[in-house]
Amino acid sequence: QVQLVESGGGLVQAGGSLRLSCAASGSIFSINAMGWYRQAPGKQRQLVAGITRGGSTDYADSVKGRFTISRDNAKNTVYLQMNSLKPEDTAVYYCNSMPYYLDWGQGTQVTVSS
Repeated sequence: QVQLVESGGGLVQAGGSLRLSCAASGSIFSINAMGWYRQAPGKQRQLVAGITRGGSTDYADSVKGRFTISRDNAKNTVYLQMNSLKPEDTAVYYCNSMPYYLDWGQGTQVTVSS
């Protein structure tokens, strides 16, 4: 079973940027699609970005044009570049397959101050 470790979160002012990384313990090449999810306090976990093995991407409307997902199959890593951050982006961010079936990692906290 592939294990996932997210990193790169932090505290940033509105308008700032962060780059999240998701390192997998095993190969993600065989996983057709990977995604970044987020969970804000009191809310359900939601999918914000996804990428197929071939590199096709899709985004939630709330992050479209601001976030960019990418994957490096050779490094077994998925990235999320987040620009023009808003306070409503504050959440714990997780990666997983899409749809999710791997064990969840610990996530990485992103806090955007106004």
